[in-house]
Amino acid sequence: MTSFLKPENALKRAEELINVGQKQDALQTLHDLITSKRYRAWQKTLERIMFKYVELCVDMRKGRFAKDGLIQYRIICQQVNVSSLEEVIKHFMHLSTEKAEQARSQAQALEEALDVDDLEADKRPEDLMLSYVSGEKGKDRSDRELVTPWFKFLWETYRTVLEILRNNSKLEALYAMTAHRAFQFCKQYKRTTEFRRLCEIIRNHLANLNKYRDQRDRPDLSAPESLQLYLDTRVEQLKIATELELWQEAFRSVEDIHGLMCLVKKTPKPSLMVVYYVKLTEIFWISSSHLYHAYAWFRLFLLQKSFNKNLSQKDLQLIASSVVLAALSVPPHDRTHGASHLELEHEKERNLRMANLIGFNLESKPESREMLSRSSLLAELASKGVMSCVTQEVKDVYHLLEHEFHPSDLALKALPLITKISKLGGKLSTASSVPEVQLSQYVPSLERLATMRLLQQVSNVYQTMKIETLSGMIPFFDFSVVEKIAVDAVKQKFVSMKVDHMKNVVIFCKTSLESDGLRDHLANFAEQLNKARQMIYPPDRKPSKLGALLPTLTEVVAKEHKRLLARKSIIEKRKEEQERQLLEMEREEESKRLRLQKITEEAEQRRLATEYEQRKNQRILREIEEREIEEAQALLQEAEKRIKKKGKKPIIEGDKMTKQTLMELTLTEQLRERQEMEKKLQKLAKTMDYLERAKREEAAPLIEAAYQQRLVEERLLHEREQQQEVELSKQRHEGDLKEKERLVRMMGNKEIYQVRVVSHRQAEFNRLRREREERISRILQSRKQEREKMRKLKYYLKLEEERQQKMREEEEARKREEAERRKKEEAERLAKLAEIAEKQRQRERELEEKERQRKEALLGRAVEPAPPARQSEPVTAPAAAAAAAAAPNPGKYVPKFMRDRAERTGTAPPPETDRWSNSSSRPDGDRRPDGDRWRGDDRRSSYVSGGGSRSSSSWSRNPR
Repeated sequence: MTSFLKPENALKRAEELINVGQKQDALQTLHDLITSKRYRAWQKTLERIMFKYVELCVDMRKGRFAKDGLIQYRIICQQVNVSSLEEVIKHFMHLSTEKAEQARSQAQALEEALDVDDLEADKRPEDLMLSYVSGEKGKDRSDRELVTPWFKFLWETYRTVLEILRNNSKLEALYAMTAHRAFQFCKQYKRTTEFRRLCEIIRNHLANLNKYRDQRDRPDLSAPESLQLYLDTRVEQLKIATELELWQEAFRSVEDIHGLMCLVKKTPKPSLMVVYYVKLTEIFWISSSHLYHAYAWFRLFLLQKSFNKNLSQKDLQLIASSVVLAALSVPPHDRTHGASHLELEHEKERNLRMANLIGFNLESKPESREMLSRSSLLAELASKGVMSCVTQEVKDVYHLLEHEFHPSDLALKALPLITKISKLGGKLSTASSVPEVQLSQYVPSLERLATMRLLQQVSNVYQTMKIETLSGMIPFFDFSVVEKIAVDAVKQKFVSMKVDHMKNVVIFCKTSLESDGLRDHLANFAEQLNKARQMIYPPDRKPSKLGALLPTLTEVVAKEHKRLLARKSIIEKRKEEQERQLLEMEREEESKRLRLQKITEEAEQRRLATEYEQRKNQRILREIEEREIEEAQALLQEAEKRIKKKGKKPIIEGDKMTKQTLMELTLTEQLRERQEMEKKLQKLAKTMDYLERAKREEAAPLIEAAYQQRLVEERLLHEREQQQEVELSKQRHEGDLKEKERLVRMMGNKEIYQVRVVSHRQAEFNRLRREREERISRILQSRKQEREKMRKLKYYLKLEEERQQKMREEEEARKREEAERRKKEEAERLAKLAEIAEKQRQRERELEEKERQRKEALLGRAVEPAPPARQSEPVTAPAAAAAAAAAPNPGKYVPKFMRDRAERTGTAPPPETDRWSNSSSRPDGDRRPDGDRWRGDDRRSSYVSGGGSRSSSSWSRNPR
């Protein structure tokens, strides 16, 4: 086992081994590192090592190594970083799945490759012998060898991961995901054997979880998240079991779900319960348990009606019809009739078990509560209102087979109804959790029930009947099938009859006059006779008390209806309040549990960290002490060896020595030995100097003699080698001359061939050069055309851009000129308006001045009747005009306000003609710009009545 100081070194070593093709050694290196007790603290490098480790395990299909490594890594990561373990496991499953898919894609015949009953079983000896004898070759054998090992490894991967993640609260989601993927693997490749083992594995994990309740990190099933994960896993297991048609395993899955529900004392979500009951109906139908099948349908109907608010009326009608038909499919006779006590006990126990699965908590004593039966189910269907939701055909069949008495044509009346029912059904809407309802599956049971009811009613009416007549009354079956049904009914004491084939008749026997059938028949006959008598002789009608109650009946019904509505609303509010309180309590409990769990985890982490630090410090101190003791022992042993070599006796015992004492003793001994060694070395050096000098003095003449002899030998050797080289040169020159003479004869052919080759190459070169020049010329021509085209295009674009720019500039200039012209016209118009306003103001001033002068003249005349003679002409002229106009003119109109004013002042108003008759006397400014005159009378009236002058702005706004 190789030891590494750092985990990174082991990873590098493994990569080096992988690069040279030694994957087994690399895997063993990483396995030794992971299983070593030296690296128990988690770090990021260990995660990278685990990724590489699982990659090697998958490549080499080493499931055992992968399991050991993941278990060790779980120990390291459990309390520090669980997410790292989750990532490693996901990577491991991804690699295994990817390898299996690659092998599957490479195989051409998947069905033959996977034709193995058990992935964990080895090859049988007979299979090996058969393969050798038959000589199986080619693709089949290669597929079997390629695909099957990878699927075995994938299955082993799922088992390993489930085993590692079991009963771990921090990895519940990953455990559930792995279980789902394993289920899908079994479903995709039809692995029934592996599916049974997988269900058993998950079942054992839950059993161990309940058995060992004191484990750390144990999942809490009372938590909603954990419970939901476990339920989802079991529901998925139930679905896959029904799809694989493993009905026994599906029933065990139903028991697992029910056991889990009983364990936590909580009801799952309605969506899960719907799936639960749907699968339960399939299981009971396959097992021919029609009574339990009908009860399961009834529970499913109640769930859909109560919790599925989006369910359409058509879907509800189909589900209700399935419930009624399932109830009618139950045999009407008691199968336990005439059974032994042991069989009755087994049947009662089985009934109790099935009822618990369906959801009915039955007691063990039959006398304390009624057991499940057909009659109780039909009564409960009527009380729960199921019959009001079914289709009309189903309702007619129910009344025909259960309540009506038609001994002669019961089967003939039921035949068209059953035919219509067989055509009903289909896929439901997405709002319903039930995927599909097919009512045609109940047709054989309905035909059998109709046959038994017909036999029962015929036995109450007839004593004997011909076989042909009875066969004609039952159109469903041949008489052989009817005979089998009759035998079963007679066996269960439902009908009492015999078939006499000798006389070709059917004999209906009566054991006593007090039989149930006869008693019912006589009672029905009495009721019919009573009805006929009442129709012939109707009884006298007496005044009833109902007439007195009718006026108040409406009020009573309304009050009762309101009371029921109020009670219903109160009950709903109470239910909502109770659900809210329960939800709050669950939330509080969950929050308390989470807080307590968090506090516990934090305390546990602190405790683990403290213990880790203490262990680390103790380990460091222990290592230091051990190292000191080892060094002291080593020093003591060295000291004892040195002392023994010198023949001295140890002065101090080793057990009583400390490290410091040994170090001092060792240092003293080493110093003394070093001094002695230096003295010895000095003496030895002096001896060696004398010896070396003597040797060199003796060796000097010998070396000189050997040197002279060596010179003579090397001179002779040089002369001999030079003579040999000269002879070899002569021989090579003669051979070259002969070769030249031999080759001179081919010189002409060589020159002819050379000329031909050179001319051929020259022609080829010229051809290639011409082609190159032509190609270059074509390219240049095309590029020239393209450049010309681009120049034209650019020139056209430039012209177009200039034209558009010019148009924009002209448009802007035109807009500027238009704006300037408008500004100029506006200025001229404003100047004209100002001039007009100024003229108006001037005219107003003149009019005001005239009015003032007139008022002054009038006022002066009223005060001074005889004006002085020396007044100027401009003053006397208005006065004379006023005096001349004082006499009223009967032919002139004088306004009322002027007449009133004249009456107040005692003067006569001036005549209108005197003031405005002469139009030439008005100034030029009194004309309007359009040629009409200004309305002076209006202006005057405004002056007189208003007592003031108007502003120039009012004149400018409204000159009229």
